[in-house]
Amino acid sequence: MSHRSGFIAIVGRPNVGKSTLLNKLVGQKVSITSRKAQTTRHRVTGIRTDAGVQFVFVDTPGFQTRHGGRMNTALNRSVRQTLADVDAVLVLVEAGRLNQGDKQVMKLLPDDRPVLLVVNKQDELKDRAAMLEYLQKVAAEHAFTEIVPVSAKHGTGLDELLKTLARHLPEGEPLYGEDDVTDQTERVLASELIREKLFRLCGDEIPYATAVVIDKFEEEGNLRRIYATILVDRDSQKAIVIGKGGEKLKAISSQARLDMEKAFDARVYLEVWVKVKGGWADDVRMLKSLGIE
Repeated sequence: MSHRSGFIAIVGRPNVGKSTLLNKLVGQKVSITSRKAQTTRHRVTGIRTDAGVQFVFVDTPGFQTRHGGRMNTALNRSVRQTLADVDAVLVLVEAGRLNQGDKQVMKLLPDDRPVLLVVNKQDELKDRAAMLEYLQKVAAEHAFTEIVPVSAKHGTGLDELLKTLARHLPEGEPLYGEDDVTDQTERVLASELIREKLFRLCGDEIPYATAVVIDKFEEEGNLRRIYATILVDRDSQKAIVIGKGGEKLKAISSQARLDMEKAFDARVYLEVWVKVKGGWADDVRMLKSLGIE
């Protein structure tokens, strides 16, 4: 039997479960997750190698239709670019839901390559008749190659998704090594893990105008020394991130460090500071330095 391999985009509106799906398919965390919408800002590659097939998944930012600004414009451009570069597309929707954000994403879908509709949270729509009615409604938006219901959170339906997807990948040798799971550098992953904890621990008190800059990343054998700065827009946001007596920042740093040690399989020394830099999300040079172009 011939070997198959290819790049697969995972697209969808913000907060539909793309990063959760990617992490489940790869088998470990390569993309940050949060209940907040649009936490992904980079095209994150997750690699899964099975017998006879290698899947190279690309998790994209949620396509933004509600907010403008330089950063969101750059993120939407990233989605369009990814769709032009891949061999197949997984478009993720939530069972029972089809809103304007979903429809906007479907307008971007290519007609010249396989597009699989992945219906997430299938366990939340248990009525079979309601599910069939919903699938007919969504299928009217695009000529999908296949439709596969899954639950990214619980991992159900993923074997069937992989089996179905494999049939639509081109023949070819593996694109990455057998043990590779991502093409992200440890430096980028470190900044993303800090940003994940920032979203999770600060709830709705902190808006999206926050970023993490890695000031210094040093390797000393099995030790990583990482110095990072969280950028916020205003002094009031800085106070929230630091928390009373520095407790919130301490929790962010501690949880991020533990995740880094798992991801890097190494000890991590982490120092995190908070700095006010108003308007960073519209600063072209700042966005470029963060890899958002």
